[in-house]
Amino acid sequence: MDVARVSLDSPVGPLRIDATHDGVVACAFADDQIKAGGGGLALHHALRLRDELLAYFAGSLQHFTTPLAPEGTQFQRRVWDALREIPYAVLISYGQLAARVGCPDGARAVGLANAKNPIAIVIPCHRVIAADGTLHGYAGGLHRKARLLDHEQQHAIIAATLFAGR
Repeated sequence: MDVARVSLDSPVGPLRIDATHDGVVACAFADDQIKAGGGGLALHHALRLRDELLAYFAGSLQHFTTPLAPEGTQFQRRVWDALREIPYAVLISYGQLAARVGCPDGARAVGLANAKNPIAIVIPCHRVIAADGTLHGYAGGLHRKARLLDHEQQHAIIAATLFAGR
């Protein structure tokens, strides 16, 4: 299977994007820049997500449209699909997410699925917080989770202000 790989310097550190002809399979925090590789439709998906991430960090994009193809169990994919339904800059608890996927007593299982999320930022597991409102768990580190949430809050306020002025 042809896998394309591109990297991106972002405000939360270097990101590595991997894609196949089906869509993006990974967006992960990387220790350093990765040499781009691959071609065809896989490279198109990887480059498209890179461009969308640049727009996201610039504050001009709130919803990703690049095709995704994460690999995981049926439950993990159900959780990841539910994560993608959380609006930009909105926070929910692990328990609320568990209820949304039909597993009301499954906050811990949802947390484990979040930890296995292969497509950081785009599948926004950073928007899930502990029931008491504190930040809890993030594979990229709590410092990155806090920066992503701050970024979204700032740009959501700017967008609301601009909209209200029309």
